[in-house]
Amino acid sequence: MMRFRRNATGSIRRTYAVGDIHGRFDLFRQLMAIVERDQAALAPAVTQIVLLGDIIDRGPDSARMVKGCMRLTASTERFVVLKGNHEDMMVRALRGDLTIYRFWLAHGGRETLQSWDVDPAVSHGPPILKNLQAAAEAVGDEVLDWLDNLPLHHTHGRHLFVHAGIRPGVALRKQRPNDLMWITDEFLNSDAPHGFTVVHGHSIGEDGVVVRSNRIGIDTGAYRTGRLTALGIENGRTWALDTLPPAKIASDDEAMARTFHNHGPVQGDGSTGLRVGDA
Repeated sequence: MMRFRRNATGSIRRTYAVGDIHGRFDLFRQLMAIVERDQAALAPAVTQIVLLGDIIDRGPDSARMVKGCMRLTASTERFVVLKGNHEDMMVRALRGDLTIYRFWLAHGGRETLQSWDVDPAVSHGPPILKNLQAAAEAVGDEVLDWLDNLPLHHTHGRHLFVHAGIRPGVALRKQRPNDLMWITDEFLNSDAPHGFTVVHGHSIGEDGVVVRSNRIGIDTGAYRTGRLTALGIENGRTWALDTLPPAKIASDDEAMARTFHNHGPVQGDGSTGLRVGDA
C-alpha cells in the first residue's frame, strides 16, 4: 500500500520528472525509493512528481500503473501524469478505431490488455471489432476517460514538461496535440530557443539522459534496458537519478509516501494520510 500525506502548504520548489515507464511498475517503485533517498540528502522543500507519459504498454504492469496513478492524481495536485502517444493510442483504439487498434496491439497493447486480465483469445486474437469491444469492456470507460483527459504539458519555472517535444517556432498555445505526443526529428534536431527548457521523453537516449541547450531528454528505454530515469529540478539546477545499478526498495511501497510527507511542511501534525492501493 502506498501512502500519501495531504498537500503541503506553500508553492512547489522542487520537481522530479520521470521518463517513460511503459508498464514497469517494478522500476517505478524502485525509482521512488531512490527519490526518497535523494530528498533525505537535500533541504526540505515542497515537491512535485511529474510523469511524462507512456506509463502503459510493453511492460507487464500497465493496469497497476494506471490504477495507482488514477488514485494519486485524485488525491494530490503534486502528482501529475501527462498524456503520451501510447495513452492516446489506447484511447483511440478502444473507442472503436480498428486501424489504430491493430497498430496499438503490435506496439505494446497486447501486454497492456494482459495486465487487465483480458482473455488471451482477445488480447492475442485477430484485431476485429468483436475483440476490440471485448477489450474495451474489460478496461472500462472510467480508465479510458482518465487517460483521455490527461494534460499534454505542465510547467514549473522555466521548464516545460511534455511527452515528446514541441514544434520549434510555434507558441505553446498553438502547438498541436499530435506534436506534443509524437514529434521527433524536427524537435530533436533543433537548436532554436523555445522560451523554456523542454523536459521530455518519447525518444530514447541510448547512452542516458540527453542534455541540449534547449531541451533535456529523459527516456532511457526502461522497458527494455531496466533503466528508468528521473530529473530533479530546483532553482534552475538539474540532476539525474536512475535505476542502475539496482537499489534497495523501501518496504511496503512507502518511498513515495515519505517523498511527499517528509519534504515540505504538512498541514496540522501531518497525521491525515491519503492511502493509495498499488492495485
